[in-house]
Amino acid sequence: MSISEYRVLITASGIGSRLGVYTKYTNKALIRVGDKPAISYIIESYPKNTQFVITLGHFGNQIRDFLKIVYKDRKFIFVEVDNYKEKGNSLVYSMLQAKNYLNCPFIFNACDTIVTDPIPKPGFNWIGGYMGQDSSNYRSFSCFRGKIRKILEKGALNPDYLHIGLVGINEYKSFWDALKKIYCQERYNPELSDVHVLNYMLGHKASFKIKEFKTWYDTGNAKSLQKAREELKDSFVNLDKPGESIFIFAKKSVVKFYHDSQLLKERVGRAKLLKGLIPEITAFSNNFFSYKYIKGDLYSEVANPKNFSEFLNWSCRELWKPTKEVPDEKFRKICFDFYHGKTNRRIKEFLDTRNLKDTENIINDEYMPSIQEMFKKINFDLLCDAKQSVFHGDYVLDNIIKTKTGFKLLDWRNNFGGLLKAGDKYYDLAKLNHNLTINHNIVFNNLFTVKIDKNRITLDVFRRENLVECQKTLFNFLNKKGYNAKKVKILTSLIWFSSSPLHHEPYDYFLFYFAKLNLWRILNEK
Repeated sequence: MSISEYRVLITASGIGSRLGVYTKYTNKALIRVGDKPAISYIIESYPKNTQFVITLGHFGNQIRDFLKIVYKDRKFIFVEVDNYKEKGNSLVYSMLQAKNYLNCPFIFNACDTIVTDPIPKPGFNWIGGYMGQDSSNYRSFSCFRGKIRKILEKGALNPDYLHIGLVGINEYKSFWDALKKIYCQERYNPELSDVHVLNYMLGHKASFKIKEFKTWYDTGNAKSLQKAREELKDSFVNLDKPGESIFIFAKKSVVKFYHDSQLLKERVGRAKLLKGLIPEITAFSNNFFSYKYIKGDLYSEVANPKNFSEFLNWSCRELWKPTKEVPDEKFRKICFDFYHGKTNRRIKEFLDTRNLKDTENIINDEYMPSIQEMFKKINFDLLCDAKQSVFHGDYVLDNIIKTKTGFKLLDWRNNFGGLLKAGDKYYDLAKLNHNLTINHNIVFNNLFTVKIDKNRITLDVFRRENLVECQKTLFNFLNKKGYNAKKVKILTSLIWFSSSPLHHEPYDYFLFYFAKLNLWRILNEK
């Protein structure tokens, strides 16, 4: 095998414990950085004819599925690591599992190491270094005449470079001999890594040159991941949700990730029912589906009263078409559980996880009783007296693209109370009302305030004038078309209650008390 046919080893089998909750639902190589996951930056750093050897363990099937969907023209060899979370597992053990596919010059690229400088071929032995100061958290090394003497443990004083987990191995036979000797001596040491192998080789007359990288992003711990995200910014507004991600590739394709494979299956199923209104799905697996990038404007950026009126009429004509999936009485029961049961469950979740009780409050100087007292005043028979129709389910402006010829809808809900074909268009209308009041821009830029002093709450939100005007257009539309505007307002408050436990502090508290304030005002409207 010539040097032009070298391979790249990516070890992605570990559980990523330094990332905490980030790796509860996925592998650390699939955590989003900017527009795409960390592993995409690595794959795209090498020529298209490069063959990758990738070790799999923690959520290994997710990595396999993602790479097969996104990089169909690339070559991958997947190696299953049997005991990736058991005693005896280490980076050295994972490397050893891949040995049979790496009897050639190769590059080792840690799955949490991103560089933007060109990566040299392994025509000679080299070790990647970054001229940084954080040797307390990283191994490091010093050089003499361009060569490395020894890789130092964390905490070394005044090193020349930090070790970044990117290594070119030309003398692969010596590497594997050293690795096997080290592993046999300490096979149960979980700390064994590439550094132990490289130091062994350096101590036995192997020569390694320094390859300095001017840029380096470590995505392997929460602090450095945040730094990488700040520098490799998103090209789109994205609110992270546990177990879900969205990736965009060069404004050509979009990939959605769902930890819950049943949820993904339902979304793919609903895509067939929404054909023509949403992008066509081009590929899918257990946890991912992809579709072509839709050119146009994010509707939250260009909505105005005139085109919003056009959008509402388009929704009536193209989306909210009558349909029937279950008998009407069953549909009313589904609506009741969706609006009453689900909301109560989410309220309980919020209160329990924040160690709160459902009590009286003074919000913005207005007295209001407990939520349960409020719920007694809600006419749930009216809320659940709904006509079945085609629905979107998460009908917010950030999920709508305004194209030259109309609109395309994104991020549709997987079901409505278990139904795939039929839902309640009032829920879509309430989602729109919610988004015209509170949108992603407000959350990202902290354009809201919540101050809590025992049972006295003060809330405020800063809204864009064009969306305020669009909201007026919405209620003019409701009155003109004969919809029940009060019903939309009540459902909007229930949406805020249901969303509150799913978000971060302080936005979660803002949503909860904003829901309570608005519900009380609506119930007391004359």
